Amino acid sequence: MPSTPAFLDSGRPAVPDIVVPRGILPFFLPQRPVRGRLIRLGALAEALISRHDHPEPVRALAGQALALAAGLAGALKFRGSFSIQAKGDGAVPMLVADCTDTGELRLYARTDADKLAALLDDNPNPSAAALFGKGFLAFTVDQGPDMERHQGIVAIEGDSLADMALHYFETSEQLRYFVHLAAANTDAGWRAGALILEKVAGSGGIDPDLDAAAQQESWNTATILASTLTDRELLDDTLSSDNLLHRLFYSEGVAVDLARALAYGCRCSRARLHDILQGFPADDLDHMAIDGDIVMTCEFCNIDFRFPRTEVGRRMAE
Repeated sequence: MPSTPAFLDSGRPAVPDIVVPRGILPFFLPQRPVRGRLIRLGALAEALISRHDHPEPVRALAGQALALAAGLAGALKFRGSFSIQAKGDGAVPMLVADCTDTGELRLYARTDADKLAALLDDNPNPSAAALFGKGFLAFTVDQGPDMERHQGIVAIEGDSLADMALHYFETSEQLRYFVHLAAANTDAGWRAGALILEKVAGSGGIDPDLDAAAQQESWNTATILASTLTDRELLDDTLSSDNLLHRLFYSEGVAVDLARALAYGCRCSRARLHDILQGFPADDLDHMAIDGDIVMTCEFCNIDFRFPRTEVGRRMAE
């Protein structure tokens, strides 16, 4: 069976066809050393988060990770993807969220049922730090099979996922960032969003009369204004992204750039999974079969792919 792109894979189970046209809105403060991205997943958050039957605190953490991945992928200048992976010894030992340069998002979270139940008994609303436990956070840029992946890894530090991301930037990128993440189950369903500010290095696009002290003051002003953002505003579908940015930064003359779309983007493929099964010995395939079928589940979109045992492994037998 030849490898087939997912969109041509007629045997692929249906997935949500959701696109948020203005999911990522880049912006900048003219003549100031500040640029940023406003990320709002809208109904896409509900589609992605609800694929998995996790307790609400895990879903909220997953939504924040999706918004963060989308915001950081929005800075990519080439074809590829940006992924965030957290590994720890806590109730959520692994969480992965990634986003391609074209805005395709996917998510996977693995939980330890016993640890999670014990944690929620003690605290029904645990922090990200409590959910992950001790471990590390990895940020990975993947430009495809022909290019070397770039990865930064730091120990999990901080109470929230935003704190952990800031710790990564401070230790790895040595750049100044502001990060606000939010995810919640609203009246309209799950929603997730992020506001990310970056202090621009160098003098490009900055008022030449601003010395280093004035640039720092401008950055401080921008972060103070950004800190007034509430989760409710960020997750409110009735408040447009343009109006939200104007509300936050009108005194600084905020200007928006070209918006980018976000979409449901699991990259699983029946063709790819079939090729994987072809590599197993016949005895292993027989043990995998239940009532004549082999079922493989995509960990990201939680979709089952069924393969009749009689149609798998025939190349090896010939």
